[in-house]
Amino acid sequence: MVLSILAGGESYGYEIIQKVRELSGGQMEWSDGMLYPVLHRLERDGMIESKWKESETGRERKYYFLSSKGRKALRAERQQWLTVHNSLCKLWKLEPAST
Repeated sequence: MVLSILAGGESYGYEIIQKVRELSGGQMEWSDGMLYPVLHRLERDGMIESKWKESETGRERKYYFLSSKGRKALRAERQQWLTVHNSLCKLWKLEPAST
């Protein structure tokens, strides 16, 4: 999910948490303690990169963005998730997602 959010452009931690809440209609509530270990692991694995930038308020924020390795991984993961989703839809007699 983090890679997909960052595919839309760079973002900082709190903004990612808000985006997850928005996308899930409030069904998913991520905390700092959940997100930052994931961001650190993705950065360590070369999937994302980060840079410090000044925000509109003048405060420094760490912004995260996809690396080329992360874009490749996202394409592969997306296809795997669609395969699982479509299989479950067949089992549950729901409409499969388009690729």
